[in-house]
Amino acid sequence: MSFLLSANDKKRIIDALNEDLSREIGAIVQYVYHHVLASGMESPAIADLFEETSKDEMRHMEKLSERIDYLGGVPTIKMAPVKTGGDLKKMVQDDLGSENDAIRLYKEHIKLAAEIGDTTTRLMLEEILTDEENHAYTWETVLAKKK
Repeated sequence: MSFLLSANDKKRIIDALNEDLSREIGAIVQYVYHHVLASGMESPAIADLFEETSKDEMRHMEKLSERIDYLGGVPTIKMAPVKTGGDLKKMVQDDLGSENDAIRLYKEHIKLAAEIGDTTTRLMLEEILTDEENHAYTWETVLAKKK
């Protein structure tokens, strides 16, 4: 469908997807970092969640990169800022904050894709959004158990 998009619309959606891609790259690094540095009595289960979530983010990175390439763009290799440091609870809080930021951004980009008539990109972003909402739910649940 990219051939039906105007040059301006292609640029707008490619820029948005590259913003998403940058955040996914940062998320991968953050989750792997948290997986490796998680410590404490509850860390084995939570470290496994960090690892599984990093794998989901890698799948998002791949989908976004392929879509950017299909649309004629160049996938970014720039990474969004990564939150590091702190105890296990802070790591989970940082990850929840990052997921909530991603949810907000994906919703904006879904609206953009709908506005320009890029149904394929919209559907892909909606699938990724579902994963991000599930990640946020996981971290909210973990934090509720740690009160």
